[in-house]
Order: sequence, then structure tokens, then C-alpha cells
Amino acid sequence: MNTYKIIVNPISGRGNGKNSVPKIQHILNNENLKYDIILTEYPWHAVELTTQAVKDGYDVVVSVGGDGTSNEVINGLMRAKEEGYGKAVLGLLCVGRGNDFAYGVGINNDLETGCRMLTSTHHSFIDVGKVTGGLFPEGRYFGNGVGIGFDAVVGFEALKMKRLSGFISYAIAAIKTAFLYYKAPLVRIEQDSNNLEISTLMISIMNGKRMGGGFMMAPNALLDDSLLDICIASQVSKARIFALIPRFMKGTQATHPAIRTLQTRFIKITALNGTLPAHADGETLCVDGKELTVEILPHQIEVITQLK
Repeated sequence: MNTYKIIVNPISGRGNGKNSVPKIQHILNNENLKYDIILTEYPWHAVELTTQAVKDGYDVVVSVGGDGTSNEVINGLMRAKEEGYGKAVLGLLCVGRGNDFAYGVGINNDLETGCRMLTSTHHSFIDVGKVTGGLFPEGRYFGNGVGIGFDAVVGFEALKMKRLSGFISYAIAAIKTAFLYYKAPLVRIEQDSNNLEISTLMISIMNGKRMGGGFMMAPNALLDDSLLDICIASQVSKARIFALIPRFMKGTQATHPAIRTLQTRFIKITALNGTLPAHADGETLCVDGKELTVEILPHQIEVITQLK
């Protein structure tokens, strides 16, 4: 019988993580799962707990939270692998605000459905991204994506909202950011095939499909194709920013003249003028960075999923 380490972020989803614990325990007990449950106590704690869980021989490590929690668990799984402790399968339960990584993996947001999925034997190996720079000169792993520029500031603004969560908080933050952040930095973009210098409002570097709880940054992205899907938005007026937002919600932005898309295994972004606010899976990489490099690492983590 598999053993499960359930790692809960109690403040995820404005406290939804902590409130979900009794229901999770009730469902898992009915499913006769052999598990231990533990709550995180500080940032990066899930990384430590995950690494220790692999070292202790747990078969499955379950992230209970949102994108930030799953990001830490992914970093813990990668650390355990690097340090020779072995590996564990990743499970996901959605109690966060955006749950964009879980969406890409095919995990249902419904907690009861998610708990029952943990017994599934359908697993997939997925790629993991690694970003280096900003607050993480040694590198930080990510499952879903890296946002640079407008997208990152939207995330920072959404976090400030105390009464709103989920997609609505990101949508309002996007409108607010359109007024606050519209001067695009001049950047140099280096990747597999060619280089580019451009004043760019936003660069989304995706492994998954979606960010912000509903913005389809890379609608055709696959988590197991060994490629990053890049979406580059050049400098546009405020009015055009507002016109682009619905396109990102539908995933139709690629046909807009201000948008460039490409696929690559490696990309380096350098600010030639201005700075790079950036996040990875919603977690801050830097507020005013100057250089970031991102690469894709194929088929690194085994995940419980409904995807075929």
C-alpha cells in the first residue's frame, strides 16, 4: 500500500487550506489511505517537508494549497532527487486562489474529487522549468510558468487584495496595473534559434497553459513536450492593454500584431533599459531584476493526473 505525505499550506486561499483539513482527513480515512498530514509554518517550509518525506520513504507527496504550495513541493522533490534521497509521486489538492498548475495537470478543483484521484494509478511524467536570477541566483524550479513585466505586477497587486481571491482578484489587478505599469523596459531576449531586442510589456515563459486563475498565456502548451512556450507582448498603449486582456482570457492573443509566440528549450532575458519584475508560479523572483535565464528539464516529476 502506498504511503502519502499530505502537506497543507494553512494560509492558502485566504485560510481555505487550514479549513479544508477536516474534510480531507474524513475523505482519506474513508478511502483507507495510509497517510500523515502536516501544516507548513513559514515560507519554503514545504520544500523542507517534501525533501524529508522522500528521504523517509513516502511514496506520494501531496500539495494542498495553490500554485505557490505546489511550487515549493516541486522544489522539494527536485532537491530530494539531486541529493540522492530518491523520488516520490506528486499529488495535488486545490485549495488556493488560482490553481493554474493543477489545471494544466488535469486536476479537478473539487476537493472531494481530488482526494479520490489520489488513489488513481494513472500517472504522467512532466517537465520542470528552472529559472536563475533575481532572488534565486542558484535557481528555482517551477511547474507552471514564469511571468515577467505586466503579468508579474498583476500578481503582486492581486496579493494586496484582502477581500478578493481567485480569478476576480487577478482581473481587477490587471485593470489596476494597466494604469500603474505601462512603460515597457527594453530587453534583450536570447533563445535557441535567434536573439531579439524589444520594448516588451510582458514575457510569459510557460510550461503549463494558464496563469492568474483564467488567463490562457499558452493555450497550446504541453507539460511533457520538453519545450517552453513563450508569449511576448510588445509595448502598447493603455487602450490596447485593455483590448488585449479579453484575448488572454480566451487564449486568442497570438493573432494580435503586438504578440509574438515561440517555443524554446532555453531563454535569457536581460533588461537593457528599465527592470524586470518577475514571478515563478506566482512566487516573487524579483521586483527590479536585471537578468533571468530559464530552461526546461524534460520528464522530471511523476504526477497523479487525469491527462492522457
